[in-house]
Amino acid sequence: MNRRLILWTGLGAATLSIVAFGGWLMSLPEAPEADGAPSVPEAEANAIVDSLRPREAERPLIAIIGVNDATEVTDYLMPFGVLRRADVADVLLVATGPGAVQLYPALAVEPNTTIANFDARHPAGADYVIVPAMSRDDDPVALDWIRTQAKKGATIVGVCAGAKVVAEAGLLDGRRATTHWYYLEEMLEKHPTIRYVADRRLVADGSVVTTTGVSASMPAALTLVEAIAGREKAERVAGAIGLPHWSAQHDSSAFQFTRPFATTVTANTIAFWNRDEFGIELHPGIDEVSLALVADAWSRTYRSRALTFSRTEGAIVSRNGVRIIPDRVTPDWNRADLLPAIGDGPPAQALDAALRGIAARYGTRTTAVVAMQLEYPRADGAPW
Repeated sequence: MNRRLILWTGLGAATLSIVAFGGWLMSLPEAPEADGAPSVPEAEANAIVDSLRPREAERPLIAIIGVNDATEVTDYLMPFGVLRRADVADVLLVATGPGAVQLYPALAVEPNTTIANFDARHPAGADYVIVPAMSRDDDPVALDWIRTQAKKGATIVGVCAGAKVVAEAGLLDGRRATTHWYYLEEMLEKHPTIRYVADRRLVADGSVVTTTGVSASMPAALTLVEAIAGREKAERVAGAIGLPHWSAQHDSSAFQFTRPFATTVTANTIAFWNRDEFGIELHPGIDEVSLALVADAWSRTYRSRALTFSRTEGAIVSRNGVRIIPDRVTPDWNRADLLPAIGDGPPAQALDAALRGIAARYGTRTTAVVAMQLEYPRADGAPW
């Protein structure tokens, strides 16, 4: 084949790819056709709480499982921080193996224990196992441990795409469930007996609970606090974290793959020469929930990523005891690329502030892409 024919063949293939891509883009909806979040009947709300009641009157034991190489940051740290703040249970960050847990899209932490050590110290098992999204759904060590804990009587809570992991463990077959909007079709194709429930941020079926996308871990954690210690306690914790109103109410139709989402992600990805690295300074006592939300949001723009830094060597211990490993040890960071300090304000407000910062830097379309990934509803109920 001569060079001219090779050139024309390559150009033809590229043209077909562009045309196909353009056709695919045009097939996507222009914007979410939000229907509004339907109310949750009181009986259903009470049933969700009842399904999460502890099996013993004593202080429950909660294990949050993660794989070492990549576990979703907010899924892993949000329930831990909220539940530790509530102080209604013993809560442990558990890893499948020794060493640090690398979180995505940002942060790395030292877990409290490994599953082997957990089993040795708690042979009766946990009362609750929280399963975050992981880099892969079929990690054999994680799946075997989740199944074993379920057999011992643990209530399993699949947060966000952690529902896919719970499904791979065989615990969602024939059950009602939900998951992150982006992974829903994939989960249902692999596990066709799952009965998907729309318009709910969390769905309970027996001893298994699942939630929608990343931000749903906050109301899920508060619902668990309510089940363990009562509504009044949950309301006090909710006020402290800046989420005075929470429920299973959700508008699933507001979160879907749209043309603006696809074009914004494509444009931001193609501009590989225009990338930002933002620093978040770690300090002892930093709120791990606020940190997770801010780092998560700034690392989902397809234009930037958030990195942590510390002025001293070694892990920094957060407000509720998470040992956070800084990405860099440096006395300073370029102030132009330094994110606002993580203060003592409510975590929900920290996320809203991060989204405002992203909008100021990259525009409203990129902000919508971030909120869509987090499955985070606007306060006014409108689609992003």
